[in-house]
Amino acid sequence: MRFVIITGLSGAGKSQAVKYLEDFGFYCIDNLPPTLIPKFAELCHQSQGALDKVALVIDIRGGMFFDDLFTSLESLEALGYKYEILFLDASDNALIKRFKETRRNHPLSGDGSISKGISLEREKLKELKARANNIIDTTNLRPAQLKDELTNIYVEGNESNNLIISIVSFGFKHGVPLDADLVFDVRFLPNPFYIEELRNFTGNDTKVREYVMNSPVSVEFSNKLNDMISFLIPQYIKEGKNQLVIAIGCTGGMHRSVTIAHVLYNYLKEKGYRVLMNHRDSSLSVGRKG
Repeated sequence: MRFVIITGLSGAGKSQAVKYLEDFGFYCIDNLPPTLIPKFAELCHQSQGALDKVALVIDIRGGMFFDDLFTSLESLEALGYKYEILFLDASDNALIKRFKETRRNHPLSGDGSISKGISLEREKLKELKARANNIIDTTNLRPAQLKDELTNIYVEGNESNNLIISIVSFGFKHGVPLDADLVFDVRFLPNPFYIEELRNFTGNDTKVREYVMNSPVSVEFSNKLNDMISFLIPQYIKEGKNQLVIAIGCTGGMHRSVTIAHVLYNYLKEKGYRVLMNHRDSSLSVGRKG
């Protein structure tokens, strides 16, 4: 039996994750009091295979009962019941934005301060996160991408190294992404903006990518970037990092940055990493210097 405990930060996507796991055939229960977990696990094991995939959402909404979670997990281990912990996380900025968009209060923001509630929740969940089998940072994930991550873990059965790599192309004239961990400036590469027949296309178009990469400098830079990122990723995984945002910028975010983002994305996908790509400014830069 696969017994999954879903937890994490409020607003990080637990409700959405439950919907997808239900689609995958999991029997899901939201906000079960932790003290009932061992008894429920026993009932599942006595079902003779009728309940072979189970997911429970356990989080700070349980209030005072949440503190019983670790005792319940110890009981599961003593009874020989295996379980997994899926932890959903997101940046403070992303969580604050989501709460404001939904006009909901954070469960721990007694004085109305969302950021204070998030800080308290992070501290309360710190030990649980350290014990998680899989951590998904949803900061830059669209719903479909979250579903892909869950499919990878719970349908295809692939092991997760917990690091999601987000490659973001952008234009410096529109500002550097605030959540970037690594920022690379590619404004020294050949600029298709000055080629009239390429100006209004983007690095998503083959002819633009071919123009940019038809340069020894572009090829050499790309190779060096691939080598450096390949060196850094295992270090970040070892550190326990679960979200790495690589920002690649040119002037307008239309041609060169998009091209290099594609090249790096393809390289990392071939290496088997969990990688996403987002072209933040390509649609804003048509007809502008890129």
